[in-house]
Amino acid sequence: MPLKKKSTSRRRFIKNTALAGSAFFIVPRYVLGRGYTAPSDKLNIAGIGCGGKAEVNLPYAFNNGAENITALCDVDDRMAVNARKKWPKAPYYRDYREMLDKEHKHVDAVIITTPDHMHAVQALAAMQLGKHVYLEKPLTHDIYEARILTEAAKKYKVITQMGNQGSSGDDTRKVETWIQEGILGDVHTVHVWTNRPVWPQGIPTPAGKFDIPKEVDWDLWLGTAPYRDFNPLYIPANWRGWVEFGTGSLGDMGCHFIDVPFRALKLGYPISVECSITSVFSGFFKEEFYTDSYPPSSKIHIQFPGRGTLPPVEMVWYDGGIKPKRPEELLPDESFGDDSGGILFEGTKGKLLAGLFGTHATLLPTQKMKEAKLPTSKYPFVEGGAEGHQTQWVKACKKGHGAYTSSPFEVAGPLTETVLMGNLAIRSYNIREGKQFPGRKKLLWDGANMRITNFDAANAFVKRNYRGNYKLEL
Repeated sequence: MPLKKKSTSRRRFIKNTALAGSAFFIVPRYVLGRGYTAPSDKLNIAGIGCGGKAEVNLPYAFNNGAENITALCDVDDRMAVNARKKWPKAPYYRDYREMLDKEHKHVDAVIITTPDHMHAVQALAAMQLGKHVYLEKPLTHDIYEARILTEAAKKYKVITQMGNQGSSGDDTRKVETWIQEGILGDVHTVHVWTNRPVWPQGIPTPAGKFDIPKEVDWDLWLGTAPYRDFNPLYIPANWRGWVEFGTGSLGDMGCHFIDVPFRALKLGYPISVECSITSVFSGFFKEEFYTDSYPPSSKIHIQFPGRGTLPPVEMVWYDGGIKPKRPEELLPDESFGDDSGGILFEGTKGKLLAGLFGTHATLLPTQKMKEAKLPTSKYPFVEGGAEGHQTQWVKACKKGHGAYTSSPFEVAGPLTETVLMGNLAIRSYNIREGKQFPGRKKLLWDGANMRITNFDAANAFVKRNYRGNYKLEL
């Protein structure tokens, strides 16, 4: 169903059509008394994607009834069961386009919690209708999409937030301050690792014919991705490991872990990327690379240029059980990161170790923590920390254009591009050119123009082609 171009917020809609004749409809806060929220002060929120992480995002934003959930959408009715029970009056749709077309007058903001390959088109459609957007991480499936959403947030002047909740955490702000106040001197290397994947990767495309469950609209689920037969292996969560739908370990955890050094070191576009990945041995000295899914593990080197007085930085990413060497300053029995991974900064004056979201930040050797005079955060803490990430966005939506959020698309877009550079290297790894594998060398990146300059075949992974009539146009 085509989208209507005109867009009216709920408040403007009421003002233009009902306020003159029904002024009593908007009840002032002082009439209700302290502790009550006037209907006009509530944010009307629609959910695109109702299951999985949405079962956290929607209730946090709803905030025990302080806001309204006015519409729901999911292509899999099974995933929407709990949300439909919780908000039975909210109209329910399968196609986000139909929902936006029919409900946009009653919606102020949209929370999108869908597979990665649908993020960009859904978010842009909402922004073009003037709706504020909370979008799960990673922001997009490919680099071009991230750039478009970054530009769209500026153009449409809506409040945006990516769902990397650690960006609102106290620990992120603390590490950012320590690094920028020179505790480590000039940071030149950062190691980042995760325990992901915890879903199937590095496997062949599933075969066999399966009936599509009656609760699932498979064509809508595929959306922008090329058509393929339904297989229960893809849903509800294993889509992350397939290159047409997800973004693998990097997409799942990179926006959490890499966010901390990206902010602390004021990183921008990288200038090069290279990787090594694991394969599956199918015979004596014979490797199999299953390019339809991400590899079981990878190691990626991303180079950043100097930034003003700041030196160049090398970031090394590890996943699938691979970790960097334990630093000599860390005692044998001391923890190296946490269960989900870690971050290790190396500078000219020392090293700093942290876990997910920058938690448990510790100077090495750990004895330094008893001696060092560490600065307090120069960045304001977010009420509720990481758990207040959705609430912060809701409050900003009420304040309007220019209100602060921790991970607006202007910040989340460049971060996501860096994360997705790793996937570009991974997907380029086995592209042949004659008898050579040029993708296995260092790829040089022109960030301003979104282009690999020394291996043209890799540019196929900067921007993908959409199936059907899906488009991404500002």
